[in-house]
Amino acid sequence: MPDPLLSRRRLLAGASTLAGAGLLGGCEAPVLGRLTSPYDLSNGLTFAVQRWLLRGQPLVREFGPESISRVFPTINTTDPDNADYRRSKAQAFADWRLPVGGLVERPGAFSLAELKAMPARTQITLHACEQGWSAIAGWTGVQLPHLLAHVGLKAEARFIVMRSVDGWWDSYDLFDALHPQTILAYGMNGADLPVAHGAPVRLRVERQLGYKSLKYLSQIEAVDRIDGLGQGRGSMVAELGFPWYAGI
Repeated sequence: MPDPLLSRRRLLAGASTLAGAGLLGGCEAPVLGRLTSPYDLSNGLTFAVQRWLLRGQPLVREFGPESISRVFPTINTTDPDNADYRRSKAQAFADWRLPVGGLVERPGAFSLAELKAMPARTQITLHACEQGWSAIAGWTGVQLPHLLAHVGLKAEARFIVMRSVDGWWDSYDLFDALHPQTILAYGMNGADLPVAHGAPVRLRVERQLGYKSLKYLSQIEAVDRIDGLGQGRGSMVAELGFPWYAGI
């Protein structure tokens, strides 16, 4: 019988090699190219192991309606103090548009109605918050892969950058951006997405911690690199000390 400890050591050694080389199935993480501290090394190792384990692009667990949590906490921004947002909210977001640009063949700005007219996916999933709580909710929206196919990603695109009304921004490599459960959600638990949860549209990245699922989306951009954005760590939250990759 194989020694489980030896097998684990081999897995970690192999993953460390992949992380240090920055190579794992063509996937990239900002931290892999700048291993300057034990913290960065641990992030790179986590990223490499997670990518190896999920190389077949499995779905996260989905639940039945009976599992939906009675309470789903709202944290951080719950009603953006932004004049344009408040004006749009007063019109039930009829004038809202989501620009999609960068390295795409057909840039566009999509209304809420146009997003709702696209094929929809509904999924009931567990939201795991970095603050230590979790909750289950049902989300309905258009798959990000569908929208990106609609605008046509250029061959040199490597990351998808998301920006929100309240000033947050984050980025995602194509491995997660093109996952079938990565959606732009405009519905929650069978109703329109509430303002406190990110209306009119929020991101759902089901294979990462909750802070990667940005609320109040305002822009999507396809780029070839992200080391020139902000402090070069790939996201606003990473600049505050959290990992860029928060796989679960």
